[in-house]
Amino acid sequence: MLNIVVCAKAVPDPKDACKIKIDPATKTLMRCEVPMVLNQMDKNAMEAAIRMKEQSDARISVISMGPPQAGNTVKECLALGADQGFLLSDPAFGGADAYATAYTLAKGIEKIGPFDVILCGMASSDGSTEWVGPQIATFLDIPVVTMVREIVECEKELWKVKASMGHGYRLMEVKLPAVFTVTRELNQPRTLSFSGIIKARKKEITEWGLNDLGESAESVGLKGSPTIVSDLRTQDSKREVEIIEGTREDKAEQLVQKLADAGVLA
Repeated sequence: MLNIVVCAKAVPDPKDACKIKIDPATKTLMRCEVPMVLNQMDKNAMEAAIRMKEQSDARISVISMGPPQAGNTVKECLALGADQGFLLSDPAFGGADAYATAYTLAKGIEKIGPFDVILCGMASSDGSTEWVGPQIATFLDIPVVTMVREIVECEKELWKVKASMGHGYRLMEVKLPAVFTVTRELNQPRTLSFSGIIKARKKEITEWGLNDLGESAESVGLKGSPTIVSDLRTQDSKREVEIIEGTREDKAEQLVQKLADAGVLA
């Protein structure tokens, strides 16, 4: 059996991104006032896991770190077809940067048990560091391939994948266990079905806190984050618009002259 772990993150709904605030003391995002949704690229990771399960004998475990309301994200993954869900939730985990987040997730994955494949979205819509997946791999001491856009072969211990690179791709052969961070190009995620939602009601979500992971408060959350935001400033974005009048030829001549005067054209 192929044991798959999908890392799913609850992020502020992009439609309400303008409502996100920053804590002036900790300089971290305050997400409590914005509805949480499943990170888009994590949907691609989840879809990849489901397709593997449909094609072969596989078991999908979903893990997420966040406040209690992040459990809805795990429940959504269960409704899509995951077999079991885990939520790492503790006030001590709050304010974590990418490093502390990856460390906590890695400890949770170790606690889940044996795994073959870990799938993550390449980036999250609220942080977009692209660091969490590679750092999980580092903490677990396993290989990682980032920006996976196609899984070419996944039937044996050696997987072949295409990973985006510039205007092309690199064909990688990786020995399991391994971490793969995926892009939107990988697939088209399915939508929730009524039957899936009904089945998910019978599935329990296991919630673990700091003590369950056997870690100290200094190694997780804000205390375990080496990233330091020293200052934050708001920046006004202003644009001036000038309408150029005249014939098409006049407009073109004036535009070229203005670009030259601005130093855009030599």
